[in-house]
Amino acid sequence: MSIERQSSEANLLPLIVEPEQLQEHLDNPDLLIIDVPVNGDSYRQGHVPGAIFLDFRYLLRGEGPVPSDAPSVEALSRLFSALGLTRDTHVVAYDDEGGGWAARLLWTLDLIGHTRYSYLNGGIHAWRDARLEESSEPTAPTPSDYHAEILNPKALITCDEIKEKINDRQFAVWDARSKDEYDGVRGNNKHMGHIPGAVNMDWLHAMDRNRSLRIRDYAELITELGALGLTPDMEIATHCQSHHRSSFTWLVGKALGFNMRGYAGSWGEWGNRDDTPIEK
Repeated sequence: MSIERQSSEANLLPLIVEPEQLQEHLDNPDLLIIDVPVNGDSYRQGHVPGAIFLDFRYLLRGEGPVPSDAPSVEALSRLFSALGLTRDTHVVAYDDEGGGWAARLLWTLDLIGHTRYSYLNGGIHAWRDARLEESSEPTAPTPSDYHAEILNPKALITCDEIKEKINDRQFAVWDARSKDEYDGVRGNNKHMGHIPGAVNMDWLHAMDRNRSLRIRDYAELITELGALGLTPDMEIATHCQSHHRSSFTWLVGKALGFNMRGYAGSWGEWGNRDDTPIEK
């Protein structure tokens, strides 16, 4: 089975959609709006009309040596069937924190080859700032029979792949953690620091706090990332502690036209192994 091709014909909405754009399509039956909040109370207090609730923990394997890894295809099949995903569904994801868990959902969709998806820029904060109608009534999903497969394994990069590519000049690592974590002065891992050669831009730095946590101006971001050594012609792996914050930087890079791959193991794996090189 081939990966669904992302195109203007196939996609109902652009990758990054503004609240007013989404509002115009709320009645479209092919749209599946998913709220993935950090705080479940956020959904109960008010959500985009028709949005269904997703507990972000279902986006993580949750067990084994790399609990932040993608769930098994069996677990993903159960999850997306419960959410009502079909091959024709266009998913719009958002959250209450500026994009981390929403982007983790979109990265997971990318991994299984479902490219009909969008991010509500700024999430519920931007929706509320635009003074658009909210609902406090929960929306029940219409279950489907979805069989997930890893159709786009390039969305993911493994620890061993990164180790092999560290000295490749066309490869780079975007560390989305805080500067203190990157510098190795904060964290709860066996080893502290960062992947050799990795560059650090905190995921929060990609959000515009003056525009309801929307993604910052693209031209400014491209300039700043370029100054760090990240350019669109490179293969870029991004990580944080658990590929939550770095799902957002994966999405930002994708929106900017970069070749992004997500390291699901992130520092939770790299910093707790004994065979990984580390810099401080």
